[in-house]
Amino acid sequence: MPTKRVPVDLAHRPRLADLRPIVATSSLLATAQRSAPQVRVTPAEQLIDRKGYKSDFLGDFSVPWPTTPSLMEDVYQVGNTDNRLDYTHFSITMSRSRRIALYVGVNVEGSSSVEIARQQDVWAYDGRIPTEAQIGEDLYRDNLLDRGHLVRRQDPNWGAEAQIANNDTFHFTNCSPQMAAFNQKTWLELEDYILQNTRRWKARATIFTGPVFRDDDPTYRGVRIPKAFWKVVAFLADDGRPSASAYMISQTSELGKLELVFGELRTYRRSVSQIQQLTGINFGELANYDGFSNEEQITGTRIEALIGGPDDIRL
Repeated sequence: MPTKRVPVDLAHRPRLADLRPIVATSSLLATAQRSAPQVRVTPAEQLIDRKGYKSDFLGDFSVPWPTTPSLMEDVYQVGNTDNRLDYTHFSITMSRSRRIALYVGVNVEGSSSVEIARQQDVWAYDGRIPTEAQIGEDLYRDNLLDRGHLVRRQDPNWGAEAQIANNDTFHFTNCSPQMAAFNQKTWLELEDYILQNTRRWKARATIFTGPVFRDDDPTYRGVRIPKAFWKVVAFLADDGRPSASAYMISQTSELGKLELVFGELRTYRRSVSQIQQLTGINFGELANYDGFSNEEQITGTRIEALIGGPDDIRL
């Protein structure tokens, strides 16, 4: 299918600083090991009352938990209807083969958002599933990989349970190996834009996020590292209309050795339909509320727009 690219001002394309090789002396390594985050396990009984993602969060605009009809063999079975792990204001469906989330979903409430300062990161295994079903600290030591939040730490931090929600995001089930530059520039600007506008409008949004799994993802320390991540946002427009939009960040060149350098990162707005095709995740009727998906259906072309900065971001 031909691709229709939406023109974007090239002057605003992202310019990420090069990641340099890390040359570590024995003393530096010893310091890093002493300061490594403490790993712990949250007992299952401490998480049993979490309510998780709500499909009716946007009122009459119902957004059911996504389904994975073509990936059922890879969905980690946790014993409830949606096979998801529930936390405070968000939920997670895990991949059995990759040991990280297939996707996550969070409800964001702008009118009662609470700013919580980030303390020292202490990541925990979720005691409801075996630790060997989760990728832990060993992957992230002494390299350029970040412990990347899939549900962004600030997104579920609203209402009386804001502090609990903040702590819940620090579970390895919500962690995906991401390039050190991933949280820089345009992806961060996109996440800031969504959160800041829900706060400004005192509005609500539902956000799904996840990796794109491919067979050719590079393997590092026995773990296949996703080369791309996506985000789907459902919200009510200013006039009250149900709306949706989708985004993806990927590397345009092959990954080098993790200790050395990563390729260039670019963030695109894509259609919900494209994300469904890439991931095998079914978002129900959301594509019907997405302008890019509707235009693709009418024109038979694939629509994408490069996001080079805040001025290019549109929900």
